[in-house]
Amino acid sequence: MNSLSFSAILLAFAAAAIPFFSPATIAAPTQSTPWPTSFEGRPIKRIAPAPADRFLARQFPGQVARFSDGRRQIVLRRVAVATRALHPASDCFRAIGYTIEPVAMRIATDGKPASCFTATRDGRILIACEQVRGANADEAWPDVSSWYWAALLGRSAGPWTASLTVEQAPLTQPTPE
Repeated sequence: MNSLSFSAILLAFAAAAIPFFSPATIAAPTQSTPWPTSFEGRPIKRIAPAPADRFLARQFPGQVARFSDGRRQIVLRRVAVATRALHPASDCFRAIGYTIEPVAMRIATDGKPASCFTATRDGRILIACEQVRGANADEAWPDVSSWYWAALLGRSAGPWTASLTVEQAPLTQPTPE
């Protein structure tokens, strides 16, 4: 084995080990910031957590709250450290029996992209979009994975808020033949 191959293997193992040395076990922040009263220009109202939210909150190293703007449900998750406990929402939907299909990203009202997918179960189709925003207004990631690596490698300092919007997909009209 030449030294270049050995170095590449060593770097690969080092990269794979990074998540195990992350500060993911640090407790949730003790200082609570009030939740927003609007989201993407629309007023929001806090609603009761779903059973899945309660389960998530027990082991989540941050804060979780669910809101409605009258047409969408919005789940906000806050963390102060890079953690794998903040995972893509598609994983949760898949775990509770939805079929997931990625769809085109959308541009949020702040001009930053958000990743989106459809979640289908029992004939019901939902559109879900998520984004992670940093404390600095210029920081936003369209998916949890890109946020995680930026946070873990120190390219962004927390706290961060992950937003998930979920709404019923529009009913498609059959095309006339």
